[in-house]
Amino acid sequence: MPATSQSYPTRRRRGYGLLAAAAGLATAGALVAALPADAHDGKHGKPLPSRYQDVQLLSFNDLHGNLEPPSGSSGRVTETQADGTTKTIDAGGVEYLATHLRQAREGNAYSITAAGGDMVGASPLVSGLFHDEPTIEALNKLDLDVTSVGNHEFDEGATELARLQNGGCHPTDGCYTDETFEGADFPYLAANVLDEKTGKPILKPYWVWKKKDVKIGFIGVTLEDTPGIVSAEGVKGLKFQDEVETINKYAKVLQRQGVKSIVALIHEGGQPASASYNYDCDSPGAGDGISGPIVDIAKNITPQVDALVTGHTHAAYACTIDDPSGTPRTVTSAASFGRLYTDTTLTYDRFTGDIARTAVKSANHVVTRTVAKAPDMTELIGRWNTLAAPIGNRAIGYISGDVPNTGTESPMGDLIADAQLWYGKELDAETDLALMNPGGVRAGLTYAAKATEGDGVVTYAEGFTVQPFSNTVNLQDFTGAQLIQVLQEQVSGTNAAAPKILQPSANLTYTLDLTKTGADRVVTDSVRLNGAAVDPAATYRVATNSFLAGGGDGFTTLGQGTNDLVGADDLTALEQYLTANSSASAPIAPPAANRITIVQ
Repeated sequence: MPATSQSYPTRRRRGYGLLAAAAGLATAGALVAALPADAHDGKHGKPLPSRYQDVQLLSFNDLHGNLEPPSGSSGRVTETQADGTTKTIDAGGVEYLATHLRQAREGNAYSITAAGGDMVGASPLVSGLFHDEPTIEALNKLDLDVTSVGNHEFDEGATELARLQNGGCHPTDGCYTDETFEGADFPYLAANVLDEKTGKPILKPYWVWKKKDVKIGFIGVTLEDTPGIVSAEGVKGLKFQDEVETINKYAKVLQRQGVKSIVALIHEGGQPASASYNYDCDSPGAGDGISGPIVDIAKNITPQVDALVTGHTHAAYACTIDDPSGTPRTVTSAASFGRLYTDTTLTYDRFTGDIARTAVKSANHVVTRTVAKAPDMTELIGRWNTLAAPIGNRAIGYISGDVPNTGTESPMGDLIADAQLWYGKELDAETDLALMNPGGVRAGLTYAAKATEGDGVVTYAEGFTVQPFSNTVNLQDFTGAQLIQVLQEQVSGTNAAAPKILQPSANLTYTLDLTKTGADRVVTDSVRLNGAAVDPAATYRVATNSFLAGGGDGFTTLGQGTNDLVGADDLTALEQYLTANSSASAPIAPPAANRITIVQ
């Protein structure tokens, strides 16, 4: 069992044990200190600390390597005004996140910064091109103390995750600069991710923050279903355990070691009833304003855990959900892409070593772009952008307007499906249609120019931000009956509670009736390919990416195709499609996103 007091790693600029900053004496306003303010140690005449110590917990999640301010809707948050109206605020970018976090820490001698996973993976080109070394460097500069792993930390497999933690040059691409990559200054926690051979966690399961006589334990887990949403190669040799059972197990371990204050970092989340970051999800009653997997998880995690920092759903909330004893417990998520951070006050009781739960306060704050940029982050981004520029600035196509990544059927998802059908026909003229998973569409394309590219120009860097996974385009044969079954799997089985609607190429149309349940939501006699009904007995050649072709996202039928043909990566397919079918004088128009008729 790993010791909680070990240093991690030795090059850490800020110690995990006693920190150099002087301890501020803060008391929780709702609590009364047990000792008088002028109490002294009789032997030395020194003032004794108060019973209660406020500890600031700053947290964020799902950064996904977004070092530069995200564009379009990915770079905005919604705020509800006092009169009930809403407005959007431009947000995000580590230059601004660093400034906000540093300002938030001012005057807080007891401050911890933690994250809820997916710091890397599905990253824009400035990070993804370099296997996310730039993001780890940025997180080190942000003084991140600890994070859980998320599913995207496994996009390139456990060996690459270990390299991000421990350092060393990439085994294939080598070193990008004259200096060897040193890895993360903070621990990645993976309590529920086990090596199948040893049965032990692949990284530290927990970590303890200490300052003077205050200590708080952190347990980190990712969602148990990570193998269902990551390529098979990325999770090869790994076993993912139940989140609740794992957290409860290690909470007991920490308790036995005398650590009574515990925070769980969980890469799984929920959906609040409002998209506004400042929505009060406790207003109807504790927990009523949030739904999704985190609700059941929170209700079953031992009361020994004092707060939950969550993620994965890219939603914003600061809620309370009752623990198994019926006591409200703070559950937070800071949206995604560095647009928000959460500031939680944990009131530590020196007498009990535990958190006074009635005094916990939490709120999300916008990472506005109205503050000064952090110069060290500006330098970091500029340095890596200089290395990426020869690749990233190359024009690959032209669009006549924004191609957003929003809605059940998104224009960006449709554009990718059209590109894969076109590319599939280049590989095999018998290709009939294409399907794209919505989770693989990471951003939209914006018409407005970035830097000096010109309006409507699509650069390789922008394409990379949309499709960063390097999945291949795969062609497979399916019967018409199987094709219908694939469409039904969007809204049934593991996808019944949270449908995953595939983005179709232009020649596939059908009706989705969301007033019904399960597979019945797909109106089977409405399914048309090139205007004709799908013949259950006929064979159809379908283009998908390798993730779907492996049965990912619960599409088990897509893992049963035959006559496989593997092409180039999906970004290459998009690039070739845009280059062949658009020009400055004849740009591609955003798809209308009308291939699926939705009944609600």
